[in-house]
Amino acid sequence: MYDYLVVGAGLFGAVFAQQAAAQGKKVLVIDKRDHIAGNIHTEKTEGINVHRYGAHIFHTNNKEVWNYITQFAEFNRYTNSPVANYKGELYSLPFNMYTFNKMWGVVTPQQAAAKIEEQKKAAGITEPKNLEEQAISLVGVDIYEKLVKHYTEKQWGRSCTDLPSFIIKRLPVRFTFDNNYFNALYQGIPVGGYTKMVANMLDGIQVRLGVDYLENKAEFDAMAEKVVYTGPIDAYFGYSLGYLEYRSVRFDTEVLDTDNFQGNAVVNYTDGETPYTRIIEHKWFEFGKDENGNMLPKTVISREHSSEWNPGDEPYYPVNDEKNNSLYAQYRTMAEKEEKVIFGGRLGEYKYYDMDAVIERALAVSRAELG
Repeated sequence: MYDYLVVGAGLFGAVFAQQAAAQGKKVLVIDKRDHIAGNIHTEKTEGINVHRYGAHIFHTNNKEVWNYITQFAEFNRYTNSPVANYKGELYSLPFNMYTFNKMWGVVTPQQAAAKIEEQKKAAGITEPKNLEEQAISLVGVDIYEKLVKHYTEKQWGRSCTDLPSFIIKRLPVRFTFDNNYFNALYQGIPVGGYTKMVANMLDGIQVRLGVDYLENKAEFDAMAEKVVYTGPIDAYFGYSLGYLEYRSVRFDTEVLDTDNFQGNAVVNYTDGETPYTRIIEHKWFEFGKDENGNMLPKTVISREHSSEWNPGDEPYYPVNDEKNNSLYAQYRTMAEKEEKVIFGGRLGEYKYYDMDAVIERALAVSRAELG
């Protein structure tokens, strides 16, 4: 009946489905959730596009990706400038001259660099062996202790000395007063929310929600020539080799009868006592206004609690350590023998993907498959 069955209506699945349909292929998209857009799903509450599965800020340096995605949404000019709250002290993120001035009173880039170098030398770090040493070599001991250590340990549920150094290499450190967290040429939030954007991508394509592919796999497989699977790769194989590990996130979301709770979309709580990692105030992703430019009278906040993943929980961040990567490699070998199935996306490839990288990958897979 169909050329392609796409399992999962998230970003990877939506891009592939759109590309296949544009070439005249007959496509069915299914998802076990009751909505499209996967983890970038947004839903309206009090006129505010709430990021139900955590904050998603689109950013890319890839012009092809930007030109592709802006066919389906107009993007606003939102710039990600988080604030770090350490026991009531507020610091700029990314780490920049505002951060260094607040921390040490330095006023020039040379003074800031000298302070970091002094603390790095005092710590005796030459070749960083773990996340703690990598962070100290980048920003010094003071910033590590106040703004990195406890936040990271809450996020990963592990000591910084037990985490690999590569996790922190993405950390932006600037000797300028630039508050833009992402060093990206193109950045913003889709006007009207991500769900509206994905709906535009899937326009004219048949979508069925609330259906579980793995519960009726044989029936669904018989409906299409090929399957594009974006669910967990270990679940596809019935966890026959064991479970891949993830970090999960729990959100406490509430509507507040105020027009401004924290004055910023993202505030990270970097002390060890606060149980959550950050608070998102969703309205500031769109400057506090509705689509007609009217200021919204209420606000919606989400407190994010990081947790260990257990079967049945929502998987968010792959734990790409040696043990899990080795297990994934075995599943990948099994996947390569499934001639009718394309595995893709964060769960299908057990890889942490930014949104632009998901789109880039999905476009590449589409080209290879569709010609």
